[in-house]
Amino acid sequence: MKPVEPIYVVELFPPLSRELLAVLKSLQPTDWARPTICSPWSVKDVAAHLLGGNLGRLWNRAQTSAPPENPVRNYDELVSLINHDNEIWVQAAQRISPEIVIEFLDLTDRHLYDHFRSLAQDELAGITVAWASDSLPPNWFDIAREYTEKWLHQQHIREAVNQPLLMARAWLSPVLDTFMRGLPRTFRNLKAKNGTSVSVQITGEAGGEWSLVREGFHWKLFAGRDPLAACCVQIDQNLAWRLFTKGVSREDATRQVQIDGNAGLGEQVLEMVSIMA
Repeated sequence: MKPVEPIYVVELFPPLSRELLAVLKSLQPTDWARPTICSPWSVKDVAAHLLGGNLGRLWNRAQTSAPPENPVRNYDELVSLINHDNEIWVQAAQRISPEIVIEFLDLTDRHLYDHFRSLAQDELAGITVAWASDSLPPNWFDIAREYTEKWLHQQHIREAVNQPLLMARAWLSPVLDTFMRGLPRTFRNLKAKNGTSVSVQITGEAGGEWSLVREGFHWKLFAGRDPLAACCVQIDQNLAWRLFTKGVSREDATRQVQIDGNAGLGEQVLEMVSIMA
């Protein structure tokens, strides 16, 4: 085992954007209304949501000193706020034509890439990745989280219009690696003896191995498998990304996951959610 390393994905943004724009430009008018797994959002709604994400990231919040009307006090309130803001934007975007959504996505994707390239990767970001930690992350992790958001919603669009998913290792491996950074928070309230470890193997071309180790009062994530782990969990890559983004129920996932050793520890892995809303 070794400490987990940074995930640098800035250069994946332009090709990921090109893949999305190619799909969107190929759609027939009726395709934009197709339902997605992000019910009740249609394909157009998900595309508009991605555009809204770009605009939100590009807006410099430092330019306004007005405090929020209702400060967020806990995780649940943060999720509620995100869902509320997302819905307001998607409703407003009903008035934007698909052609303009495509043009704006192209423009803002390029600006967002330039913005991410300008950041010092190891400096602290201005916002948290709350599903992983309450502490401010380095920019590289905030950017990796943004990459997973864009990759995930593109898969939702692709599934809805019967286009192949982006499952090659170059696309999926950084997504899974980023998602696994949510394990320490998932286990934060689970007590265990010092040195207890749980190993997780995601099988498939884009998979890997990680181990969560109890150190003092906290759980720490490592890359690699602990041969003395109290529990080993094996998950196929095609199931893993869906499980960690609420795309499949825990009950359905349990029937497809192999857990060897302490079942209580292994089942906690299945509780991980690596998205906010």
